[in-house]
Amino acid sequence: MKNFKTLAAGEIFSAEYEVKKSVFLASVSHVETEDAAREFVSQIRKKYFDATHNCSAWILGETGDKQKSNDDGEPGGTAGNPILDTLKKNELTNICAVVTRYFGGIKLGAGGLIRAYSHTTSLGIAAAKIVRMTTFKKIAVTVEYSFLAQVENFLRNKKISVANSEYAADVTLNLLLEPEAVEDFLAELTELTAASFLAEEQGEILIPVAV
Repeated sequence: MKNFKTLAAGEIFSAEYEVKKSVFLASVSHVETEDAAREFVSQIRKKYFDATHNCSAWILGETGDKQKSNDDGEPGGTAGNPILDTLKKNELTNICAVVTRYFGGIKLGAGGLIRAYSHTTSLGIAAAKIVRMTTFKKIAVTVEYSFLAQVENFLRNKKISVANSEYAADVTLNLLLEPEAVEDFLAELTELTAASFLAEEQGEILIPVAV
């Protein structure tokens, strides 16, 4: 799995910018599929149905390999691409941004439009909660009850996440560890318990960690 930066899911983050009487509104959100991105763009278009333009861009995939932008009637290359470039410069993926424009009667020119759409997108990102999707290994550690208090105290001191615990003849603690921490963790646990435990790797998972 590849670690990457994106936005916290479940929220729409927004910002406003005004230049020469034109008002620009940024709306940015976490999305994971093209259908979700299209639905978000449609949602913003309906919300700002009376706007002059609703320009958009999205980046999808762990490597950001799926990208699309739309000028929505602005001169070619002055809206969608600046929005997309701003998302790329911030190294974000699984994100969709819509910048809505209410024309104020004064033309901004190509350079002015590029700057306005870029800046508004930057403001939207600045208002957002950015997370890094981080790879954790799932490790199931089984210990006897006689070692449980020691092991739990050890985990608290190390600030290691316990996803859940299973109580049977012995106790199994399902842990989440960053890959580079696994070797040292197992070495320390071996010393703590005199190797009286079983550890089983159960794959990997991506978890959002606040940036």
